[in-house]
Amino acid sequence: MSDLSCRTATLPEVVQMLDWAAEEGWNPGIDDAAAFYAADPEGFFVAEVDGQPVAAISVVNHSDAHAFLGLYLCRPAFRDQGIGFALWQHAIAHAGTRPLGLDGVPAQEANYAKSGFALVDRTRRLTGTLPLQALTLPLSSPEDFPALARLDWAATGVCRQRFLRVWVDNIATRKTVLLREAAEITGFATARRCREGVKIGPIVAPDAMAALHLAGQAAAALAEPLTIIDVPDGSAAFGAVLRRNGFVEGFGTARMYRGAAPQNGDTLHAVATLELG
Repeated sequence: MSDLSCRTATLPEVVQMLDWAAEEGWNPGIDDAAAFYAADPEGFFVAEVDGQPVAAISVVNHSDAHAFLGLYLCRPAFRDQGIGFALWQHAIAHAGTRPLGLDGVPAQEANYAKSGFALVDRTRRLTGTLPLQALTLPLSSPEDFPALARLDWAATGVCRQRFLRVWVDNIATRKTVLLREAAEITGFATARRCREGVKIGPIVAPDAMAALHLAGQAAAALAEPLTIIDVPDGSAAFGAVLRRNGFVEGFGTARMYRGAAPQNGDTLHAVATLELG
């Protein structure tokens, strides 16, 4: 093999990773790179052959207690040469002793199990259209962040404030809507514009119908009816509601962990991303 090296990626290279992901049909968000990178600037890696990046992976340390693996990609011409696995071994060390999660295609479950990962849940990608409606729920503001962080932690079992702080910041291509009861925030949903349609996640809500309302309002915030939502099996009720509204399952992923998995709460109805959990 030509000269192979593995190193930490730069922010422009994270942008490139997402372009590669788009070429593979992953449909990433238009402005995902900055939010991903903010979660852990040391958590993105590339493999180079003769100085040319040819493979990528992320192992993001959300906190001292949790890490998540994603964006595992190798350019077609460099597959089946051991490059991806060499990068995997280099990057996975970044997690240290933290429990490490991933969302993998079911066909690779056995391979991930060889690296110590065990199945804990499955996620279903549901795609459909939500009727465009007037935006009546408020958008999040910086003052809302402590409440959103508490809700997200309770829903996911993960403290991921660096990622979440950027994720819920309203920009042209990403909006977060809030559900309030009196003065208390009881739920939220983030929609981000993707290469095709919008993805909505996380959705944190008291129940499935509240989650549907949040999803509709998040889609309205970006004026986009084509909606993609990654629903964990633990929120089967929300998945059923979406299917009754015409959503169709495209594919599923296996949520696997090496080490103790965090415990989702019953308020998590859609994951934020398959790349960062």
